[in-house]
Amino acid sequence: MNSTLNNLQPYPFQKLSKLLDGITPNPSLTPIHLHIGEPKHPTPDFICQELINNLDGLAHYPTTLGAKWLRASIATWLMQRYRLTALDPDTEVIPVNGSREALFSFAQAVINVHSAQPPVVVCSNPFYQIYEGAALLAGATPYFLNTLAKNNFALDFAQLTTDIWSRTQLVYVCSPNNPTGRVMTMEEWRQLFALSDRYGFVIASDECYSEIYFDEDHPPLGALEAARQLGRDGFPRLVVFSSLSKRSNVPGMRSGFVAGDAAILKKFLLYRTYHGSAMNPAVQAASKVAWADEQHVIENRRMYREKFNQAIIILAEHLPVAMPDAAFYLWLKTPISDVEFTQKLYRDYNVNILPGSYLAREAHGVNPGESFVRIALVAPLAECMEAMERIKDCCI
Repeated sequence: MNSTLNNLQPYPFQKLSKLLDGITPNPSLTPIHLHIGEPKHPTPDFICQELINNLDGLAHYPTTLGAKWLRASIATWLMQRYRLTALDPDTEVIPVNGSREALFSFAQAVINVHSAQPPVVVCSNPFYQIYEGAALLAGATPYFLNTLAKNNFALDFAQLTTDIWSRTQLVYVCSPNNPTGRVMTMEEWRQLFALSDRYGFVIASDECYSEIYFDEDHPPLGALEAARQLGRDGFPRLVVFSSLSKRSNVPGMRSGFVAGDAAILKKFLLYRTYHGSAMNPAVQAASKVAWADEQHVIENRRMYREKFNQAIIILAEHLPVAMPDAAFYLWLKTPISDVEFTQKLYRDYNVNILPGSYLAREAHGVNPGESFVRIALVAPLAECMEAMERIKDCCI
């Protein structure tokens, strides 16, 4: 077996299951699960119907590059959403089976273990655990940029030394961020692009929460949009990852895309040809119509906005809480340790959430997830508000 597998830590939900093992939750209360970021809003009927209408596609092998009409649909959406002047669907877009598999496999294609210096992968901390696993199994060492409440969870690139940056081959960023909900600023993009130009590393921008935001007039800034505004034609060393899972409430469909630097995507496509990650033809058809429609996405945002507005009113009396920039998580500071708070809430109030320390690693002398919990406001409105009332009671 690959000995590098021994370097992988248990996934956060495995750790949570172990933490709660043996605890009997309050049987008088209906269980509420807010620990997993799985959308619970209904899948739009027109997407389901398109999937059904194209089941005959199951009789054919799909190509790794996907149908041109799907790539064109994605490219059109990207140009409209991020005000891009051009995007070539033949060379700058590849459909993928959800952003997760692509985020993982991308490191295997990018990392060069035969380089003169041992390779490094950088990501923010707390972080989506796939980044760490991808780095380790690609033969690289992960390094972390702590994002702290005192700095509004901004990326502080000065945390890493010149030596580390000179060894860096790949940087994962997540904007809107999981778990903090923060959106990267243009200045942060400017700094990151400058570091990429200086040291030659590739940027993987995870934007799967890009369409969950709260002001219809101010959608979150995206990496391709930032590159365009800064005159970075061709998106050098930049690849964006996105998905329909959160945007269109189809996590089980496993549909997303990568877009950006054509030279990098050409190599990634070669890798994927061997990796065997072609998208199901029926899913491609359903994806095309999903990317072409915005009304269901606007309604989706309305439902999240309503939940966040009411949640903050309930919690603000006893906890320091604020609306995130985007995404569907509350990154909540706890009055006791995050682990103890999670146990207490589960035992006494039958609400399941995730300790923030499970989403982070100790770096620069601190685990930046400690004393925070991640709450996914994915359940229906009434269920979420019942959970907020119980969380409030847990703090009294």
